[in-house]
Amino acid sequence: MDIDIGLWLTVLVLVGIALWIADRALKITPEARSGGDAGGYPRPVEEVVAFSNSILPVVAIVLVVRSFLFEPFTIPSGSMLPTLKVHDFILVNKFAYGVRLPAIHTKVLDTGSPQRGEVMVFRYPEEPSKNYIKRVIGLPGDRIRIEGAELYINGDKVERQLLDQSGGQRSQQAVFTERLGEIAHLIRHEWLVNPYTGQLVSRSPEGEWEVPADSYFVMGDNRDNSKDSRFWGFVPESHVAGKAVVIWMHWTSLFSIPDFSRNGAIDKVEETK
Repeated sequence: MDIDIGLWLTVLVLVGIALWIADRALKITPEARSGGDAGGYPRPVEEVVAFSNSILPVVAIVLVVRSFLFEPFTIPSGSMLPTLKVHDFILVNKFAYGVRLPAIHTKVLDTGSPQRGEVMVFRYPEEPSKNYIKRVIGLPGDRIRIEGAELYINGDKVERQLLDQSGGQRSQQAVFTERLGEIAHLIRHEWLVNPYTGQLVSRSPEGEWEVPADSYFVMGDNRDNSKDSRFWGFVPESHVAGKAVVIWMHWTSLFSIPDFSRNGAIDKVEETK
């Protein structure tokens, strides 16, 4: 079960505010009583309220930063390889795609919208308690078509350049540079090898989609190992969480040494690989 940290931070802040107001009205803690006079409340009650008052500013600051500015995110799967590795730690810009209230996710200020080629974090439409990360391929009104491993947007084939290819008798893998708008990034494809003809057989699902209004079509950079819009549909604008911008650490486990060699803007990392 996924924990909605934003929801619990909101609850903690609201409870903390309620206790602070109660303390000021009922004079529960010595600090709230003039001259520190003795009160009629049990000591455990005073200690709980005093502790809540002390951590309320810290929790409130964390909630504001996480909800409106930047939120840390850990890459849970290989669907964004080679761009992002499993256990990469990244920062998500929560301000880039609109200011939203924590817990209820209602947009209260429009500061921008996802652009083609950007890496976006969003709430998974089929299970909104989970956060997913994919690359924005289609904007509202776009027509997306996939034939074999080729991608077409509004009838235009998306060009790519082969960087590396490897494999054996059963399968082949290749890494390409792909450009979407102004953003150049890496993608990975896998093919099965027909044992009778030697031809490469694409593992990508084929199809054509028209992106509805206020929705986005997203795909993983690991094109043949990603469950994305090709399988479950579009990302509603209401589920958008933020723009992935920076890798700040790679840490496989508590028993390993953190790696900072990949630190930097995600697009910069892609260009220098």
